[in-house]
Amino acid sequence: MPAYEVFALRYAATEPDRPRSENFLPGMDLHAGAMPLDYYIWLIRGHEREIVVDTGFDTESAQQRGRRLIHQPVEILAKAGVDASKVRDVILTHLHYDHAGSLGAFPSATFHLQDEEMRYATGRFMCHACLSAPFNVRDVMQAVGLVHGGRVRFHEGTSELAPGITLHRVGGHTGGLQAVRVETERGPLVLASDAFHFTENRARRAPFPLVFHVGDMLEGYRLCEDLAGGQPDLLIPGHDPEVRLRWPAPNPEVPDIVRLDLPPKR
Repeated sequence: MPAYEVFALRYAATEPDRPRSENFLPGMDLHAGAMPLDYYIWLIRGHEREIVVDTGFDTESAQQRGRRLIHQPVEILAKAGVDASKVRDVILTHLHYDHAGSLGAFPSATFHLQDEEMRYATGRFMCHACLSAPFNVRDVMQAVGLVHGGRVRFHEGTSELAPGITLHRVGGHTGGLQAVRVETERGPLVLASDAFHFTENRARRAPFPLVFHVGDMLEGYRLCEDLAGGQPDLLIPGHDPEVRLRWPAPNPEVPDIVRLDLPPKR
């Protein structure tokens, strides 16, 4: 089975004083203190492939949402040696604003998405503000345009994108959220995206409050653990600042790019 290199690229963050209480369902955490979010896209490289996972958001969305944009997604990809205009495959874990903006920066790409995510993002549940709020309408409309342009490949449940790279519908956070399992030298690594924002969400079975189906989110923790063979250091959360702190940066001058297929530093 081929083994790939996998990178997390931090492009944005919340303010450092974001309270812990915003990261757990009410009653699941009674501790005070700060618990900020980091925002990542991911890169899978190897065997003459460069696959981007999620596309981040742009300056306009950062201003609208009150987020700190540290790098434009295409710029941090360039720091990793990737020309976004030449990328052939982009996996969209889901269509929330922070994962599916900047789609136009990938003019050569086929986008990989779960059937259920497109149904969710364009269907009846979007009539409810608490569920539609994390979507940008312009991003969803652009994704629909890509469908009509023949540039979206839909997946249903579990499927193989390439040897050693599989997609797995998790749900929970959104109707069709998918995780990505990648074969690496140290084992099957799982890019969980928002199946769990923080390792603590999964480890304590304490769900993140932005959730479509709590039961699916909880079952998703177990699914991701099974996909990683029960190895915690092969489970990569979607928004945890610990990712940037625990894994090594190939280039010390670019500390926001870390390599996940290598063992963590601690």
